[in-house]
Amino acid sequence: MTTQRIIYLPLGGAGEIGMNCYVYGYGEPGAERLIVVDLGVAFPDMDTTPGVNIIFADIAWLEQNRERIEAVFITHAHEDHIGAVGHCFERLGVRIYARAFTANLARQKLAEYGYSEETVKTCSKWPETTKVGPFEVGFLPISHSIPESSALVIDTPGGRVIHSGDFKLDPSPVVGEAFDPELWAEVSAGGVKALVCDSTNVFSPNPGRSESEVGPNIEELVSAAPQMVVATTFASNVARVKTLAEAGSKAGRSICLLGRAMRRMIEAAIETGVLTGFPKVVSPEEAAEIPRDNLMLIVTGSQGERRAASAQLSRGKYNGIELKEGDLFLFSSKTIPGNEKDVIRIMNNFSERGVDVVDDSGGKYHVSGHANGPDLVRLHDIVSPQIVIPMHGEHRHLREHVKLAKARGRAGVLAVNGMMIDLSGNEPTVAEWIEAGRTYLDGSVQIGALDGIVRDRIRMALNGHVIVTVILDEDDEPLGEPWCEVMGLPEIGRSNAPLVDVLEEDLSQYLGRAGDKALRDDDKLEEDMRRIVRNSSQNEIGKKPEVTVIVSRLN
Repeated sequence: MTTQRIIYLPLGGAGEIGMNCYVYGYGEPGAERLIVVDLGVAFPDMDTTPGVNIIFADIAWLEQNRERIEAVFITHAHEDHIGAVGHCFERLGVRIYARAFTANLARQKLAEYGYSEETVKTCSKWPETTKVGPFEVGFLPISHSIPESSALVIDTPGGRVIHSGDFKLDPSPVVGEAFDPELWAEVSAGGVKALVCDSTNVFSPNPGRSESEVGPNIEELVSAAPQMVVATTFASNVARVKTLAEAGSKAGRSICLLGRAMRRMIEAAIETGVLTGFPKVVSPEEAAEIPRDNLMLIVTGSQGERRAASAQLSRGKYNGIELKEGDLFLFSSKTIPGNEKDVIRIMNNFSERGVDVVDDSGGKYHVSGHANGPDLVRLHDIVSPQIVIPMHGEHRHLREHVKLAKARGRAGVLAVNGMMIDLSGNEPTVAEWIEAGRTYLDGSVQIGALDGIVRDRIRMALNGHVIVTVILDEDDEPLGEPWCEVMGLPEIGRSNAPLVDVLEEDLSQYLGRAGDKALRDDDKLEEDMRRIVRNSSQNEIGKKPEVTVIVSRLN
């Protein structure tokens, strides 16, 4: 008789921060029924993924096993958990379950692709559960930096698994639900086979701070500012946006939200009832007419995004509003590793305009949305799982989290993307390895990270590009001289002659001495001419460019 098993398979988010995509299964090996938890994105950078719009997990394995998938569950509405729902829906074609605020934003993303609102089903919080196949899934509230974040309680005939989602242990989160240790203890009382747990802040040694702690500091800063105040934070951190708006309102300032994402998040929070009592806001047109010392802007772009409101204000006017000497700009956010250069560029732009920039290096104006090391230990103790499986972290975070679990006598499993873990029995084992790559949205087309397209783009950016054109007549004789077009390379080389002239002369000499056999063979011509261009360029400018050779024949 075949044994049924529970499996856990991360396809994204276990080995990096972002691009979250996790799979749970129950059933006979190789025929398990499946659910997907989160479909998130990561963001590109100019060094490794130039020109790419967004990055998400390679779901080829899920697509191949589409008939086995029961549903997709979204833990919360951060882009690294919800951002790929529209891009992946056609390939998976199963219903999406989420709580009201998250569902509102998921529907907006799917509507951009023409999918029906019925695709997303709104769920209530625990103790309500959803039955799909052999699974019963409940949304267990937990605090985070966005409303209605939830862990998932996943019940199977083989036991209960809790997927923490992103979380912090906040007793007073300003907006959204406070962490309820009694509820978590009650849910865990019957035994938990595995806690699959956020690892983002595992290296932070002190207990996390509450969202409510930053309010007084922000109020003091805003009330003391002599001129216009502008603040940026993550648009999705509705609690922080409310704290900022209330600080401005208490200081007698009109509040204006700038940036589409900021307005969309606040509207969704009000529509779904998670945000109440938000101060009245004015439009950008009204803001332009209000005295500067009576105005506070709350804007997008805390990570230095070039097209967001922060960056545009740092370069000049945006929506008719311009910052001037003596204005205050507050970063009420943490800079995500990798975004430092873009954020510092904006800070320097403001500095050149005489704007006073305040960041969060002192910890007064921002608290993290993720649990620190001691908070992770506290959750382990409350849930008391048989196994701790770290997720949502780079490899070093996962490894440290396993150490944390083992130090308190719990089994810990370091599972990275593509590693399918069998949770049945007393000892978790690696059941299988699945290819877990990345998919790039490049313009409007999805491409594989290993397709070579972006690699070629990087090579052209690093080395420049030369196009060589040669025309041969009916007798396979060159018709005139070959000519070159050069992009991204210096015009003059070591010989003080134009690079194009040097390349064309070397190619002409080659054609003059090439035999009939070579002149009749396009592949041979292309190979030889490419080599000549690369070698001549190396001698002239110290670089070997990418070369495209076009051979045209009149016959």
